[in-house]
Amino acid sequence: MKKLFTSESVTEGHPDKMCDLISDAILDAHLEQDENSRVACETVAGKGEIYITGEITSKAEVDIENLVRNVICQIGYDDAQTGMDYRTCKITINLSKQSPDIAQGVDKSIETKEGEDLESEGAGDQGIMFGFACDETEEFMPLPISLAHKLAKRLTEVRKKGMIQGLKPDGKVQVTVEYDDNKPVRIDTIVISTQHEENKNLEELKKELERKVIHEIVPANLLDEKTRYLINPTGRFVIGGPLGDSGLTGRKIIVDTYGGYSRHGGGAFSGKDATKVDRSASYMARFLAKNIVANHYAKKCEIQLSYAIGVARPVSIYIDTFGTASISEEEIIKKIENSFDLTPSGIIRYLDLRKPMFKKTTNYGHFGKEELAWEKIVKF
Repeated sequence: MKKLFTSESVTEGHPDKMCDLISDAILDAHLEQDENSRVACETVAGKGEIYITGEITSKAEVDIENLVRNVICQIGYDDAQTGMDYRTCKITINLSKQSPDIAQGVDKSIETKEGEDLESEGAGDQGIMFGFACDETEEFMPLPISLAHKLAKRLTEVRKKGMIQGLKPDGKVQVTVEYDDNKPVRIDTIVISTQHEENKNLEELKKELERKVIHEIVPANLLDEKTRYLINPTGRFVIGGPLGDSGLTGRKIIVDTYGGYSRHGGGAFSGKDATKVDRSASYMARFLAKNIVANHYAKKCEIQLSYAIGVARPVSIYIDTFGTASISEEEIIKKIENSFDLTPSGIIRYLDLRKPMFKKTTNYGHFGKEELAWEKIVKF
């Protein structure tokens, strides 16, 4: 049976992604000075203005305003006419410390309070987290989101390197893959919407994007005469970034994960330190799912971990291998429980999540990048 599935990605100049990157940069800056920093930082972007809020408990001393301006500069917002200039934009900072009600559960888990010899913090919040992997690509990611991320990253690369003149930071990509009997066989549609200068020739832009972005990234065997290229389908995209739409940390959670191909849990990632299981347990769930597939226990795997605030061990572990498993799902769960510590402290230690490395995760997906710890393949 044939069917179509679509995923999207966005560039680092998208207003939501700019907010994600600012939040993760603030997190990294605190971890550089104090690895035990507790950070839950949100960023809002609007025309000419950035608003930073949330809770931070840390010994670090960070010049947040200067850091924010540097991030905006690196993205490429340096013109007030685009609605954002890193030199002149207004930056408002409204931060408090972590609630002591939450801290008491994180500092000492309920298991420890009840006398159990368990060296782990409690979860920083209740939550459900999903991880996913499949054998469609070499990075064990679904093909639609894998190609969407690569195209969005290439779109930023050709802008920053001047390979295509007249591009601005904001951009979005969509990839529709045709499946036959649940296997990807061709690309049906590619959509690219990219911000550009007022005087940019749109026909020339379309040709450049096809040649320098699409055909540089998408394997030729997946393209055919029926593949549609919808490039700036509205005709023009001059007003973009925070001038065209507000930005907010955590609003691109499907872009961050599996492009809608798998379920998503209850929380976003960016701006949160690893005691927040929204982030750390999602990374561990991806690690487990990927290794289940890489170890040939299944061809496709979705795993759910759930936690209660102040409790260290997961409340539940759920696995669905979609009928592709080579051993039972019960056996897989036993292998996981016997091999890995899924408490917050156990995950933090195993994936080394107290390091300032979260800016690497912000753009073009939190999964599928082989340099990240939760992407490593192990035998278990």
